[in-house]
Amino acid sequence: TLTKRVADKFGVDIEEVEPAKVTIKGWEPPTTQEEILASAKEGDAPTPAMGAAEAAVAVKAIPIDHNGYETVTTLEGLEGWLASARDQGYMAFDCETDSLDAMQANLVGVSLGIAPGRACYVPLAHGHGDGLDLEGAGEIEQVPMREALDLLKPVLEDPSVLKVGQNLKYDILVLANHGIDLATIDDTMLISYALDAGRGGHGMDELAKRHLGHSCIAFKEVAGTGKSQVTFDKVPIDKATHYAGEDADVTLRLWQMLKPRLAGDGVTTVYETLERPLVQVLVDMERAGIKVERQVLSRLSGQFAQELGGLESEIHKLAGEEFNLGSPRQLGEILFDKMGLQGGKKTKTGAWATDHQVLEDLAAQGHELPEKVLEWRQLSKLKSTYTDALPEHINPKDGRIHTSFAMAASSTGRLASTDPNLQNIPVRTEEGREIRTAFVADKGNQLISADYSQIELRVLADMADIPALKQAFADGLDIHAMTASEMFGVPIKGMDPMVRRRAKAINFGIIYGISAFGLANQLGIERSEAADYIKSYFERFPGIRDYMDRAKAEAHNKGYVSTLFGRRIHYPEINTKNPNHRAFLERAAINAPLQGTAADIIRRAMIRMPGALEKAKLKARMLLQVHDELIFEAPKGEVKKTMETAIKVMEGAPEPVVKLAVPLKVDAKAADNWEAAH
Repeated sequence: TLTKRVADKFGVDIEEVEPAKVTIKGWEPPTTQEEILASAKEGDAPTPAMGAAEAAVAVKAIPIDHNGYETVTTLEGLEGWLASARDQGYMAFDCETDSLDAMQANLVGVSLGIAPGRACYVPLAHGHGDGLDLEGAGEIEQVPMREALDLLKPVLEDPSVLKVGQNLKYDILVLANHGIDLATIDDTMLISYALDAGRGGHGMDELAKRHLGHSCIAFKEVAGTGKSQVTFDKVPIDKATHYAGEDADVTLRLWQMLKPRLAGDGVTTVYETLERPLVQVLVDMERAGIKVERQVLSRLSGQFAQELGGLESEIHKLAGEEFNLGSPRQLGEILFDKMGLQGGKKTKTGAWATDHQVLEDLAAQGHELPEKVLEWRQLSKLKSTYTDALPEHINPKDGRIHTSFAMAASSTGRLASTDPNLQNIPVRTEEGREIRTAFVADKGNQLISADYSQIELRVLADMADIPALKQAFADGLDIHAMTASEMFGVPIKGMDPMVRRRAKAINFGIIYGISAFGLANQLGIERSEAADYIKSYFERFPGIRDYMDRAKAEAHNKGYVSTLFGRRIHYPEINTKNPNHRAFLERAAINAPLQGTAADIIRRAMIRMPGALEKAKLKARMLLQVHDELIFEAPKGEVKKTMETAIKVMEGAPEPVVKLAVPLKVDAKAADNWEAAH
């Protein structure tokens, strides 16, 4: 039975609440909220877990009623809601717009939430359209935009009023275009990410389903689908109120349920130091964008088109006939039916498999046609994904591309770049490097690339406590050459580049739990030889095997692994009986503390960077983050000092929380374009 304290504290009737048991991908909390409360003895001191359980039970007891949301169409009505927010010191807030591109989206309305079940929608810029064109209808009743923003601005900028939102980075970007700087925030997406990375997604719809057992109104239900879909400014006000009011209501409920769990789960520091402070940093980076020369992309697109035409002719000549290179079925018939190449396998549909691995295996056997097809595919992807698509993302107002950084996209803390993705431009091919030449600095400026050198290997040397690796990094040695010397007994001076390449593949492969099969494919050697390399590696560096065993044991026992900064990456299915899936999750659990710690370090550097640049009185702006690299734009006269500042901040980022036994090293270079600076 639930304690009377819950009902007294929240003023709700909770006797009929169903047990809030959550299941996500096989994971269940060790106890339900009810069980946590029931286990408490009279007179026990309250714990964070009990507080979180009380909040969750109380929130779930209040039904979600779309008809209870208010449409605010007067300034007086808006003033009343804002006064309530000021009085209690917090409110849920959400922007409704006509585009997913925050830099170019028009504000259509805002929703506010004061308490579970108490939410409103304030239409600001709805217009007549499908569903709104009523004969004889005059102006749509709504609050005038400018007057509404004048009322909202003081509250939204008031640091004493907490604004609770879901993915607030988007809303901050939208409001910045109206001269409003959102101050003091809590983000339910990031709270969930700090708590449950690896347990599922962190979008509002999924969180509502998982924690509230509620299915949110889908956007298509109010805006339509396909060609008949309308932008939100054309959605009827009543439907807009149900949709937007629900956003605010659900967000507030999630905040009341999840925020208390931070302390109970021991991840408050992760949220407060690695998640929340990074939001404004990314907002500033996204607003800055990076200049891109359209003519360079256009020239490369034409060049790639010519090269693709030449490759297509070569492939058709080798095949002895013309066929559609974009058709896997036709390619399979050429390779395995007509040419009779060995090693083919069929898919469930009965067609020959022609994926990347199949073609690589055939190319490794010395067959020229699959090798040319691989070249064609790679170049075709570069053309369609970058040289053809990037110009569409250039903002017409400033000639810059404003990518969006997703904070909760990976379980390890790594940021993702979307719309467009600027993190996956290949750097190992000449064509990929040429694409980077289109990213340039404004006149009078230069781009600076500051890149961590082998950060995950350095973290491995520290976490696995490998004396030889730690000493090599401390001495500034070539770590891959040192590994080759240790493993193969060859001197570092005058080393065969192929031997160093093999050591490099093993160094990085071990981090990702590479198998003998994978290493054999990567190096083009027999599997037995690759297995000998891996065995020899563990014999020379036994601490690495110990670290891997510890990581796997932690994942199996706790259901998660941790970074040096306390970030938890959960593996709810780690104890599966499926051996292949279990092995895959174990490899991921080995890598996650390394990749996650590296991600945390660069997040700490990014959070400190704006203050450091300001303190040094530098005008440089941070533009991009690409894995272990930060891109800046700085006046030419400040390039040297900017590089010195960036290096100092990045190399000292772990401290004082973590003192690595291995020094971090950052390489920095400046040039007029991204490729030349890399």
